[in-house]
Amino acid sequence: MTDAKDLAESAASADPRTGLRAALALRRLADSLERLQVANARRQGWAWQEIADALEVSRQAVHKKYAKEL
Repeated sequence: MTDAKDLAESAASADPRTGLRAALALRRLADSLERLQVANARRQGWAWQEIADALEVSRQAVHKKYAKEL
């Protein structure tokens, strides 16, 4: 499931196996995009609080999740 249109259609499937696989793929994509953009923000000098505000989470949550990776 790599094509966005196929993924969206699969997410709406009445077949639970197909829908759940699509949900997993979407979750992995979202995690990957978030990680990429947090790294971009840090490279551009953003503070952890700014990133947390953009993600609507606490500073502690975003720092705990990404500080060791970056």
